[in-house]
Amino acid sequence: MKDKTVFICQSCGARAPKWMGRCSTCGEWNTLVEEIEEDIPAGAGGITYAPTEPVLYKDIQDIPRQRIAIGIEDVNKVLGGGLVAGSLVLVGGEPGIGKSTLLLQVARDMAAEGASVLYVSGEESLEQIKLRGDRLGVRDGRLFLLAETNLERILAQAERLAPKILVVDSIQTVFSAKMTSGPGTISQVREAANQIFRFAKTRQIPTFLVGHITKDGSLAGPKSLEHIVDVVLLFEGERDHSHRVLRAMKNRFGPVSELAVFEMTASGLQPILNPSAFFLRERPRDEAGSAVVCTVKGTRPLLAEIQALVSSTLFTGNPRRMTIGLDHYRAAMLLALVEKKAGYSFAGEDIYLNVAGGMSIEEPAVDLGVVMAVVSSLKNMPLPQDMAFFGEVGLSGEIRSVSQPLVRIKEAQALGFGTILLPAGNLAALDRKELPDIECWGVKTVREALQRVF
Repeated sequence: MKDKTVFICQSCGARAPKWMGRCSTCGEWNTLVEEIEEDIPAGAGGITYAPTEPVLYKDIQDIPRQRIAIGIEDVNKVLGGGLVAGSLVLVGGEPGIGKSTLLLQVARDMAAEGASVLYVSGEESLEQIKLRGDRLGVRDGRLFLLAETNLERILAQAERLAPKILVVDSIQTVFSAKMTSGPGTISQVREAANQIFRFAKTRQIPTFLVGHITKDGSLAGPKSLEHIVDVVLLFEGERDHSHRVLRAMKNRFGPVSELAVFEMTASGLQPILNPSAFFLRERPRDEAGSAVVCTVKGTRPLLAEIQALVSSTLFTGNPRRMTIGLDHYRAAMLLALVEKKAGYSFAGEDIYLNVAGGMSIEEPAVDLGVVMAVVSSLKNMPLPQDMAFFGEVGLSGEIRSVSQPLVRIKEAQALGFGTILLPAGNLAALDRKELPDIECWGVKTVREALQRVF
């Protein structure tokens, strides 16, 4: 058996026979790391799959997917109804966002119900975890803690205990003694994830992996973990805000784009049962540039406040266009459309757009609300306090239909809104008997919408 030296890019995973200052594949600088690879003979150490012969689709037996309910109902919803036996779940997010806190709460609730949980930490000592556990209210139960980074020892303890749930925090700190590269490198992360994946599937133990976000926004490297695991949960939020958002980015056993909102408190993460009221609780009254939009995250409707500020610029040749929580390029397209189709001029104006509360919205259904907030600030005329908006805006100025209009309307009515401005196509397709007691204005173009409101 012969060893050889290779250089692996820690940004994209590309391999090179010699060191280079810049990766030829992704263009990143100083990302090539030297690693020793063992030259394994062909046929040795391979994985044997069964069955070894092709099987007709109709002859494959269905496997019942038994789901394990978690004490936090919102996490169950994001997972698609609970944990599937043998599933591998990756929880990613920025350092310090609350990933360890959330998983320790999950472990606490499962242990309190009598299930055995093995919580492995490679970043904190047992005393540090106990301090957090005391704050989160961890009491008696079969919650086992292990401070270990060696993968073989972790799997040996998991084999001995046979827990109902396994938590590994975090995958970047775990290393396999079979490899010579250091912890956190792409080779180690991939090898550790593969071994844990095989262990979870063989023993039917649902496993949580914690993964940190790298500087380019990917989870522990170039999608290396996301391809291996069954479920990817992204935990995000602004450090300056108390709320955190947990969303499913990948789910082999359920829907994606589900969302749960939590508030970080002294006693841990508390689910926010009514996110719409939470994000609108400090909305100013009778202020220009404020519009409420009806958006949908997965299957959950949310009301959010779009804030716009249009002010005369000091840089006449290059006015500013800044967005927080909205897509910058889509906002620029909407501003150009309003200038072209409605006759407003933003040439000498700085424009700032923000989603109040630190929330991020990618859905095009908020286009109409963005347009209304910008024109309201430009004209210095407040929008009606009890009016909400939803609708996608096309480049011809038309208001296009969006999905789940009835869900959006009912959410707005539940929070006391009396009028909804929505696409005419959505209004025509709705059954009048199903509509709640709320006034609905259907509009076909941006110009018509501006005329009706202003």
